[in-house]
Amino acid sequence: MNPACIKLLFLVLLLPMVAAAQGTEEATAAKAETLSGAKAWAFSLTVDGYIVPSEQSYVDPVVTADHNRLHLEGRYNDENLHTGSFWLGYNLRWGKNVVFEFTPMLGGVFGRTTGIAPGIEAALTYKKLQLSLSNEYVFDTGDKAGNFYDSWPQLTYSALEWLNFGLAAQHTKAFETKFKLQPGFFVGVTHKNLEFTTFVFDVGRADTSAVLEVGYSF
Repeated sequence: MNPACIKLLFLVLLLPMVAAAQGTEEATAAKAETLSGAKAWAFSLTVDGYIVPSEQSYVDPVVTADHNRLHLEGRYNDENLHTGSFWLGYNLRWGKNVVFEFTPMLGGVFGRTTGIAPGIEAALTYKKLQLSLSNEYVFDTGDKAGNFYDSWPQLTYSALEWLNFGLAAQHTKAFETKFKLQPGFFVGVTHKNLEFTTFVFDVGRADTSAVLEVGYSF
């Protein structure tokens, strides 16, 4: 089995034990939240427009819904073109000054690619700096040779309340380049609940690509 797949599955299997071992402080906070009433749902819509040279450009919409520990997510054109996926995850969060957020997920993939995908979304935040990672391993139920790993690591610096920039990389099946991992950079601005971000990957190469992202949370 692919080493990346083994690591991913290990983390997903480890999470229930980690969740069970959380301290009494979090349990007390959870009890207080239950007594004070259920936390409201939080929703987000993110649309990424991929501009790919010599290949088909496309749009990748992602919808999320979170309620306490529950995380729901739907994607299209993410795992592959003309392919959708639905995800169920469990939100975990630790820390105050240094905040660690971790969401193990399990997804169903359907369309051009059909399969089952364990995945993880994680973020480590300290003041204005954040290191995040979104990754998954897709088990193609139609063809074992079609199994693949996707990832998007990102380092973000929030210079101002409305301005952020940093480094990112992507490993995707939706389009092919000479390099398995495409490094790049990004600049983003926010206004109230709206976010606008421009990513550029493989800078200086013949297959340089760009991603124009718009996000709305409510």
